[in-house]
Amino acid sequence: MRHWAVVVGAERYTAERLFHHDTLTLPVEPGDVTPSEGDSVVLVTEEPDNRAVFGLGVVVGRDDRDTEGPDDPDASQGKTDHTVAVRYTHRLLDSPLLVKNLELNGSFTALSEAAYAAIADQIGTEHAVNAPRRDWLVSLAIPIEASSQAEAVRMFWSYVMQLGPRELPAFVWPSGNELAMQAYVLGEVTELDPEEAGEED
Repeated sequence: MRHWAVVVGAERYTAERLFHHDTLTLPVEPGDVTPSEGDSVVLVTEEPDNRAVFGLGVVVGRDDRDTEGPDDPDASQGKTDHTVAVRYTHRLLDSPLLVKNLELNGSFTALSEAAYAAIADQIGTEHAVNAPRRDWLVSLAIPIEASSQAEAVRMFWSYVMQLGPRELPAFVWPSGNELAMQAYVLGEVTELDPEEAGEED
């Protein structure tokens, strides 16, 4: 088993933050030396001045890019055999780990066992995909003018698909503690203006 650092483009990273995926499918450019099935992977953002690790994973083989979500930026590129599929073992999408001194060579960079361990050892068990979970309530409310309940529901789903998490605020709170409710837009906590919310109603 080998260890790798894999650079993920900005659009793909944004999609990972907005939609839940178990597996991340990455394109391979001609000439790239890529991981093999079973290799360990550090997933990093592409900004050289603000490099951050947002996940650990294991290569589960090549894929034909059967996209997993409606916000996949690679979906319009068509299917190809030139991809590598990585299954998450840890996610740090809400608190990426800065790694400014990580030296990379292209999209796929082989890491020594020591270099991989230096990163992986900083990532706690709470970020593991099999870490204990708790119950959350998530709500999305949109005022809709319609002629019937059924039409309002259809329009609701149309708005959700068109606007998605980039524009619509979702409200989330721990089950049983509604006072802890927070609004999220673009995967981040957002402070909504009460006056604007009142005008929309």
